[in-house]
Amino acid sequence: MNQSFMYIKLMFINNQKTINDIIELNGVGLHNGINANLKIKPAIEDHGIKFCRTDVGKENLIEANYQNVVEPILCTKIKNKSGVTVSTVEHLMAAFFGEGVDNALVEIDASEVPILDGSASEFVDAIRSVGVKDQKELRKFIKVLKKVEITEGKKYISIEPLENDLVVDFEIVYSNPLIRTRRKEFKLSDGNLTNIYNSRTFCLYEDIDFIKSQGLAKGGSLENAVVVKGNEILNDDGLRNRHEFVYHKILDCLGDLMLSGFRLFGHVRTSQGGHALTNKLLIKFFSDKSNWSLEKAKLSKNNNQIKNSSKKTLSANV
Repeated sequence: MNQSFMYIKLMFINNQKTINDIIELNGVGLHNGINANLKIKPAIEDHGIKFCRTDVGKENLIEANYQNVVEPILCTKIKNKSGVTVSTVEHLMAAFFGEGVDNALVEIDASEVPILDGSASEFVDAIRSVGVKDQKELRKFIKVLKKVEITEGKKYISIEPLENDLVVDFEIVYSNPLIRTRRKEFKLSDGNLTNIYNSRTFCLYEDIDFIKSQGLAKGGSLENAVVVKGNEILNDDGLRNRHEFVYHKILDCLGDLMLSGFRLFGHVRTSQGGHALTNKLLIKFFSDKSNWSLEKAKLSKNNNQIKNSSKKTLSANV
């Protein structure tokens, strides 16, 4: 049995998962510059991912759902009905996606998730340090039934049916001579998310003053973002991989897709996409029930055999 087949088969038959133990992290928010303490706790079946603002006394629970996204400018912010928000959730959501975490409660004492090193790698390391465990309930997944697309000038995003896999085909277009136009495809069934996880957020040097004038990037530094000036990377360590720019955009996209509430099978194509465009796609996609179906994983007598074999070959537990 080849690796890709085992990987896809596992996605259909495995149960919901949560973390084995509490995770504690802290760091500065990229945009608000405020230090935040993060505590990620295991949660029961069908809980999903929820954030709890412990610095807010009442009505402080926020469901990680695309319907709760507001002002998706340079990050993804979610808000509950009482107006309580938490922002920059996308890297943590991408880590939950890649590491197979379906249920967790994220307690945070500030309004923005710590940026850490600008990628998802520290979140992933923390999840792997405690491990994940199977729960009794089977997973549900979203099956794409019809193509849905959005075009805004030169920006484009679409999702269309694809059996038993998630593919994200992402193109970035920059006039900067170092970044340029780049395009990469992520395929969930390939199993290795290392370069996606490790790719950091980035910006152009000439955009920094404008970004800060908008009240953003107060916590930004070369410790948590790649800064590009002309043909030069200002970070001493350079790039972590040659496709770091576009891989980070894929990371963001995976985190935003995780706001669907369930894992999704389909083919996403986008050019010059971002948080706002992905959210608009999800809103349009879910607005028509003929576009999708919610299906439940099925048990198989070969479940344990497949899971044990997969542990030897797969780097991501999705």
